[in-house]
Amino acid sequence: MSFTPAQWLALSPLIALTATAVIAMVGIGVKRSHRATLIITLVGLAVSFYLLWPASRVAPVSVTPLLRIDGYALFFFGLVIGAAFVVALLAYDYLEKIEPRHEEFYILLLIATLGAAGLAASGDFVSFFLTLELLSISLYGLNAYPNGRPLPLEAGIKYLVLAASSASFLLFGMALVYAATGTMTFSLLAVALPHADPGLVLPGAALILVGIGFKLGLVPFHLWTPDVYQGAPAPVTAFVATASKAGIFAVLLRFFYESTGAPEGRLFLALTILAFASMVVGNLLALRQRNVKRILAYSSIAHMGYILVAFLAASRSAAMAAAAVGFYFLAYFITTLGAFGIIAALSTSKGEPDGIDDYRGLFWRRPFLTLVFTAMLLSLAGIPLTAGFLAKFYIVAAAASSSLWMLLLVLVITSVVGLYYYLRIVVALYREPPEAIAPDGPLALPLAPTGAWVLGVLLVALVWVGVYPATFIRMMLHLPLR
Repeated sequence: MSFTPAQWLALSPLIALTATAVIAMVGIGVKRSHRATLIITLVGLAVSFYLLWPASRVAPVSVTPLLRIDGYALFFFGLVIGAAFVVALLAYDYLEKIEPRHEEFYILLLIATLGAAGLAASGDFVSFFLTLELLSISLYGLNAYPNGRPLPLEAGIKYLVLAASSASFLLFGMALVYAATGTMTFSLLAVALPHADPGLVLPGAALILVGIGFKLGLVPFHLWTPDVYQGAPAPVTAFVATASKAGIFAVLLRFFYESTGAPEGRLFLALTILAFASMVVGNLLALRQRNVKRILAYSSIAHMGYILVAFLAASRSAAMAAAAVGFYFLAYFITTLGAFGIIAALSTSKGEPDGIDDYRGLFWRRPFLTLVFTAMLLSLAGIPLTAGFLAKFYIVAAAASSSLWMLLLVLVITSVVGLYYYLRIVVALYREPPEAIAPDGPLALPLAPTGAWVLGVLLVALVWVGVYPATFIRMMLHLPLR
């Protein structure tokens, strides 16, 4: 099959990611060098990000029924590639401290990025499943990458078992829908579903929803999330919490709005229950945690519930759904990458500062890190002048306009509950005087310049999006799903 020049140009960001992974692999075969592999990775990601602009000039373009490159897909390409760029920078200093072999990490990161970006462009069950497995298989290795430690190995095994189980649900659900409709293409499902056997379609849709629920960490499919977040390396956890979930949610939006127009009836009820349970359970279980990574894990479960509210609230407008979800993911990416970036920056060869007590007195030795961490936590809590506040306000406005009063009430109450565990960490940052800090502890070690620059840029981005959101909101409103 031959592609047109426009199709090649539309695929160029994905081609650049693939070529970068191959070049990095060949480079490792010639000579192992952590810095050289990092440079190849960063250059490849930067080239892929730059190619989004020429690709946008020819979009929307369908590259066979499997992939659709449009403004919506390119936006998520940008989010995922940007997250991978930040994770690669954070991982450089992190891996220098703990892992003697660093280079393969970046190959896995590039392949995972390719899978997450491919999900956003998937227009067919085949491309959906293939890109999802490309992402998942890479994450198996990334989660367990420092294989000399028990926790990362345990996280990798748990993710392997549960991700494989969820993939079986997803694949069986796709098979049932295909048996009922005779097609795997999302846009053709819109024609076939009204005439399909509901005895196959409903169980198929339910199984697909179970598989997606596992990948997003929605309640009650969330049990892997806190353990994997706690055990995986901090940079990998940042990637799992951002890029992988954005890819899944992007394909979820495309699947529903190209195949059914919007979730209705029983499907709408099922998604409402998932959103309600994720907001309530995620926030309540976070109250019981003393481990910072587990707090952020349960927080991410709650945030997936919030994003699901935006998806449901905009059920009458695909453009509004894409805008609400897109802006929330933009704010969520910045804050989550910044929060886990702090953990990565404070990690030592002995391990990561997991407990809340490990952060006591951070202000007295690391005022810059304290400022960044405080800003990220306040944004996650939805405090004004941060990107998180406007993102949550946008969801509240969408829910109110769609009269989803019960979900809106739960969102507001659980957001207030979330203030407690975020502020508990903030209080610990300023609590102890300098003399109470161990002189040889992680708070006393010098901060790597790479990590400092990355965290500084994320802080500026957080304030910029929070104070001047108009440009980003206008961009989100021009992300059609059709």
